[in-house]
Amino acid sequence: MQDSTRPQARERILQAAYDLFSQRGIRSVGVDQLIAQSGVANATFYRHFPSKDDLVLEFLKRREQLWTMDTIVQQALHREGEPREQLLAIFDVLDEWFHRLDYEGDTFINVLLEMGPEHAIGKASLRHLDTVRRMICERAHEARIREPEEFAWSWQILMKGAIIAARMGNVEAAKQTKTMAALVIDSREILPD
Repeated sequence: MQDSTRPQARERILQAAYDLFSQRGIRSVGVDQLIAQSGVANATFYRHFPSKDDLVLEFLKRREQLWTMDTIVQQALHREGEPREQLLAIFDVLDEWFHRLDYEGDTFINVLLEMGPEHAIGKASLRHLDTVRRMICERAHEARIREPEEFAWSWQILMKGAIIAARMGNVEAAKQTKTMAALVIDSREILPD
């Protein structure tokens, strides 16, 4: 009889992957570590994930949902009412993240750099970065910012720059970048109503 309080094998594997990949990256984590951490047999692991790449792709989907959508986006959207303030609130959320003891940097940038843009996993990371940029572009449209696509690229550069600076040890990077971000918004001509 199976213990109904213990997560199913697939979920245990995904949770182990989430923890290990988030903290240590993709290449430095081996299948043996994933199997040991999840407490499943080799055959069980490979029945759910025929390759490590399959598991990494599932990890990236989960990371996008849990971290990007449920944390960064939702917290930024619920802090302030106006699209301009919602854009700036992204840096407040990043600031809180940078001050956490478990701050690990941007998984998608890390994976892209580890695997390269031509690898299937690198391509998944690029799709995620495109999704984030589209969300920024939508918010820029709502804020009536001229040339929202170009703005979204600039905004994403600021976000990723802050994330890298925080990874280098500058935990105040989001606050510093928020000041620059406000200038980027102010430099854009706002479309008339």
